[in-house]
Amino acid sequence: MVTLKQLAKELNVSISTVSKALNNSDEIGEETIRRVKELADLYNYRPNKMALSLKQNKTKTIGVIIPNILNRFLAKVLFGIEREATKRGYNIITCISNESLEKEKESLQLLGSGSVDGFILSVAQESQVNNEIEHFKRTINQGLPIVMFDRVAHDVMCDKVIVDDFDATYNATKNLLRENRKNIAFFSNINDISVGKLRERGYNKAILEDGKQDPIVLKIKKKDDHQKKIKAFFKKNKIDAVVAADSSSGIIAINMAANLGMKIPKDISVIGFASKSDSNHTFPKLTTIRQHAKIIGANAADLLINRIENISSDQDMKTKIVKTSLIKNKSTL
Repeated sequence: MVTLKQLAKELNVSISTVSKALNNSDEIGEETIRRVKELADLYNYRPNKMALSLKQNKTKTIGVIIPNILNRFLAKVLFGIEREATKRGYNIITCISNESLEKEKESLQLLGSGSVDGFILSVAQESQVNNEIEHFKRTINQGLPIVMFDRVAHDVMCDKVIVDDFDATYNATKNLLRENRKNIAFFSNINDISVGKLRERGYNKAILEDGKQDPIVLKIKKKDDHQKKIKAFFKKNKIDAVVAADSSSGIIAINMAANLGMKIPKDISVIGFASKSDSNHTFPKLTTIRQHAKIIGANAADLLINRIENISSDQDMKTKIVKTSLIKNKSTL
């Protein structure tokens, strides 16, 4: 493999000149930059990343910790992170916490020992349930910045990227009230995490403001048979609309309503937090609250890289709010 020294020798210039030319330095003339780059291309020169990281005390690598790789939303956020990081010259290393506090701690410790320059993460369910945040604070105190997305720990001083969970559910419920729905229920299987709680509050606010019904809430636990629980709920309660805090609850609700002979959206309307591809699994197509996962990922990567490269540690932390979109399909009027 050709080195900077060999390129400099062949071009009869200094090693410093070659290095600056490859980095488009203003100190080097255009003709010299052209000659250096042409020769570098000819020899397929690639910088030694290990040497660069040692010299700059940077790995140009980001650690990403997500709770569940099978979750389509989180997978799309990961795609957005990777694409933006690549654009900015960074690699990513991904760890899966599997909703475990211990695995989350282990991932931070493992990658925080010189492997990465910072972290992007969505907090594990167990961490949120136990309100455990000390492992995040320790990581930041070691000089490794963290950007949290979606599920965040509000007591941790770091940059965050979230969606307007409260407003999105509030507006979706108001949309159903405008359809003149009289008995609107809220379904959720993400009751223990921050986004689930915010979505339930948004629903509650819209219902209480309207004042014509009490909140009707179905909380589904992990161990529950989700289909059986939703079916029993439909049989016990006369409802004409559902707002689902998660994609699976929305999909099961619309399919179960159809199986029980309800006409959609004549008898019942359903709205769920879900992606375009999720809506293809229902008939009729589910009206969705779209979270724009790839944009969330890109924003998280952008915030972290800016923090790593440019922003002093005492500058105020930022929270970016990505606005959701209500995409109307055939499950609402």
